[in-house]
Amino acid sequence: MTARDVAQSMLRVVPTNSKESQLFTFRSSPRAMVVAVAGAVIVTGLVTTSFQGGFAPETSSAPGHSSGSSKKVLQTDDAPAAIGPYSQGIAAGRMVFVSGQLPIDPKVGKIDNSQSISEQTALSVKNITAVLKEARLDLDDVVSTTVYLSDIDDFAAFNEVYAEYFGTEAAPARATVEVAALPQGAKVEISAIAVR
Repeated sequence: MTARDVAQSMLRVVPTNSKESQLFTFRSSPRAMVVAVAGAVIVTGLVTTSFQGGFAPETSSAPGHSSGSSKKVLQTDDAPAAIGPYSQGIAAGRMVFVSGQLPIDPKVGKIDNSQSISEQTALSVKNITAVLKEARLDLDDVVSTTVYLSDIDDFAAFNEVYAEYFGTEAAPARATVEVAALPQGAKVEISAIAVR
């Protein structure tokens, strides 16, 4: 099977005159095949041949931009201020990326380390909600989260609260990992990706 056969079997080819063609762009190089789907860039693996097919053409000629969308910094006083060289969130086209939210009370600027994992999870999700609101989105628009726990034994209690906010039927894709430590002694940090 050639790289072209693999690419065609992995991706649905869309006629360039269809409405769906706006969602797909394709580029390959000798090292990697890159597909932009609704503005998100996905590197699908090593490819050793070029491929030209029924994918929509690139919409931007600006260097470094594959989807033609600009990025907008999201900032709100209702979530903790960034404490380093990062933004609370970034909106880029239809995608919104929310930086990892610690259970910091935005009014105080600190974590209450006496809070349980349940309380800290609720505050982290509320901080995500505040950033999403700046982009006129809510938790129903979240498609993926990454969760960092300082103690994996907190998983069950964390999961119970998480399900209260995200549900179980159409919950976002999620990765949950234990880390050695989180800033300010937090028990949890959650980042999110949402789509308009």
